[in-house]
Amino acid sequence: MSWLPLLLAEGEQAAGDPFAFFRGPMLPMLAIVVVMFVMMSRSSARQRREQTERLTKLKKNDKVITSAGIIGVVVTVNETEVVLRVDETSNSRIRVLKSSITQVVAEEQSAASPETKTS
Repeated sequence: MSWLPLLLAEGEQAAGDPFAFFRGPMLPMLAIVVVMFVMMSRSSARQRREQTERLTKLKKNDKVITSAGIIGVVVTVNETEVVLRVDETSNSRIRVLKSSITQVVAEEQSAASPETKTS
C-alpha cells in the first residue's frame, strides 16, 4: 500500500484544520521514533556508566583486554594509564591508556576456560 495517496488525501481534507496532523497516521509514527531515540540514548548512557565504573574499580592483578585485543594482567594503575604484564615468561610489560581497556575478565571466567595442552 502506498502512503502517498493517503497523505495527499489527508492534506486536501484538512487544509483548514491546523490540528489535522495529530489525527492522522503521522502521529503514531512520530511517537515510535521518539520512543526509539530515548531508549537508544538510555542504553548508550548505561553502557558508558558501566565502563567508567569498571575502570575506576581496576586494581592490581586484574586480567584485562584492551581495544587492540591485547590480553594482560594489571601491574600498576595510574590516573590515566595502566601498566600491563603481557608475557609471564619474559615479564614483558606495556603501558596503555586506561580508556583503551574494554573488558575486565572475571576470575571465574578465566578459570572456567580450558587451557590447551601440547603433547
